[in-house]
Order: sequence, then C-alpha cells, then structure tokens
Amino acid sequence: MKMKEEYKIKELNPRKNPYAGKLKQQVTMNLNVDTVDYFKNMSAETGIPYQVLINLYLDECVKTKKKIQFV
Repeated sequence: MKMKEEYKIKELNPRKNPYAGKLKQQVTMNLNVDTVDYFKNMSAETGIPYQVLINLYLDECVKTKKKIQFV
C-alpha cells in the first residue's frame, strides 16, 4: 500500500480530544529558594522530576481542600 503524499488531518480525526480539559496549563511563578531546594532534594531521592513533585503536592492540596493557615 502506497502512502499518500498529503493528508487532510481534519478529515482523518474530526472528533475533539476527550482529554483536552485535563491538560496542564503552563505558568510562570517565583518560588522561594528553600522551597525549590526542598523539592529538588526530594527529586534526587525519588527520581521524580521536582516540577512533577510540586504538581503532585498541589494536586493533593486541591483534592483535600487544604487551606493555608495565616498567623
């Protein structure tokens, strides 16, 4: 079977991605050096990239509805 030289992508897969709403959003933020070092050290111990660890922790805060205690 010979491959076409040109494909019409919209005709090949006309439905929307069902996971599009669950994609990550890139953000830029300033974090304390100690906070970044904490997660980088944890990354070295676990082998999981530190940005993934930060995201996992924030996801857990959202799921448990953790509130910040201001004193």
